[in-house]
Amino acid sequence: MGGLDITNFLSHLVIYIVVLLLAISAHEAGHAWMSYKFGDNTAKDLGRVTLNPVAHTDPIGTLLIPILGFVFGAIGGVLGSVPLIGWGKPTPVNPRNWTNYKLANVMVSIAGVLANISIAVISLFILKGLAMSGAFSSLDVNEGFGKTILILFRYLIYLNISLFIFNLLPFPPLDGSKILSTFLPSSFQPILDILEQYGFLILILLMYFGIIRLIMTPIFSVIDNLIYAFLSL
Repeated sequence: MGGLDITNFLSHLVIYIVVLLLAISAHEAGHAWMSYKFGDNTAKDLGRVTLNPVAHTDPIGTLLIPILGFVFGAIGGVLGSVPLIGWGKPTPVNPRNWTNYKLANVMVSIAGVLANISIAVISLFILKGLAMSGAFSSLDVNEGFGKTILILFRYLIYLNISLFIFNLLPFPPLDGSKILSTFLPSSFQPILDILEQYGFLILILLMYFGIIRLIMTPIFSVIDNLIYAFLSL
């Protein structure tokens, strides 16, 4: 990988994968738990109401694609970049078991992203608490243990916010499309059918032309400013 520091690269990659597994597991477990709360036992009976990544990991979407994205980012000189293509094993639900279809469809759809934003917010508060306690005063965040802690929190916040925003886009198979379909009148069904057919292609094009990154960049800039403001307390 040219002049890339292999040790530094591997430490970033390990932390990235651990955090990604947590983020995706929390997302899918959120869907499963909320569906169960609305009367559907399908996912619960399959052991999906858990943070155990084994239950939610898709070999391609959770491991291969994100790792390749990370590696290519590192080769391109952007070590620690956050690839936005990544998914877990789809959570099976049976809407016919839901006690209130429209409300359940919305709540089950947003449960995953609510789990992700919760992890991001909690991570920010923990980071701020550590900073206020003086935990970073004796640590160098540019090397050693201090750097590892900083990388961990950055990924916890970055990855979970990425999943939150990405999954709310109104294109199938993302959660945003399911929420949108709940509120749109039936006359919009032909449009939804087109989106269903070409949704994944649209997402690929949005990423290829940098639209997703355009949305994320100012958000990540704000997050970085928050993190370094906390560290300077």
